[in-house]
This record gives sequence, structure tokens and C-alpha cells, in this order.
Amino acid sequence: MSGATVNLLKLCVGADRVEDLIDWQDARRAQNPRWETQHITRMWPKREAEVLNGGSLYWVFKGLVLARQRILRLDQRPGDDGVMRCAIVLDPEVVRTEPQPRRPFQGWRYLPPDEAPRDLRASGPREEALPPALAAALAEIGLR
Repeated sequence: MSGATVNLLKLCVGADRVEDLIDWQDARRAQNPRWETQHITRMWPKREAEVLNGGSLYWVFKGLVLARQRILRLDQRPGDDGVMRCAIVLDPEVVRTEPQPRRPFQGWRYLPPDEAPRDLRASGPREEALPPALAAALAEIGLR
């Protein structure tokens, strides 16, 4: 792919750990095998071409970026109120990242690739994550 790439950054509301997100997505697929991994949002990214040029959705858990999922496409979805929404369709693979502190915000934000945390090495399928406070402390001093 050529051209610029940009990622999205989103709080993972209702999940304290990466495992919570994985469990929720797995449960949705178990209920409906045709369900695609997605996040529905009210706003459509104005930088759509850059998002679709290899961008990922980076998830923030309790003030730390800890994981990402590659963005496959953006689909229109009607809400219960009849208003069209943006479905950010994601790769089902959740990739853990180095912890990176983030302040709370609403909605989603653009995240340039040079500001995104690096992926962690591949690990076991359900490797236990560090407690959020410890991961944050290590990230602040540059050890994780």
C-alpha cells in the first residue's frame, strides 16, 4: 500500500484487561458465527483513506494502550434511532502492545504511526498481563 497511514485510538469501555475484550468478542462470535469483529461509533473518520491504508484500532484499558486490532474496512450501520453509524470492522486477532499511558478522552482519536506503541513479542494465547498499575509504572520509566 502506498500513501499515508493513520491509526485510531479508543477507550475500551467496560473492559479492565485485554482478556476482557477478547472474551467479549469471542462470546459475540459464539452467539453468531457470522458476526464480524467490529466497533460501532457515531462518527465516520474524515481520514478514511489513511485509516484503511494499514491502520489499526489501538485499545486503551484503564489509562494504558495495551492492544490493537487491524482495521479491515468501514461499513455503514443504521442505529436503532435510524441514524447511520460507522462500523469499524476489525481483524479478529488482538495484538498486544507495549503499555503506553493515555489520559481519558471521549470518542476516538487519530494516532500517527510514529506515536503508536510497538507490538509485544508473540506470546501464548492467554498469557496473563501485568496488573495495570505495574504496567503503567514500567511504561513511565521506559522498562516495558
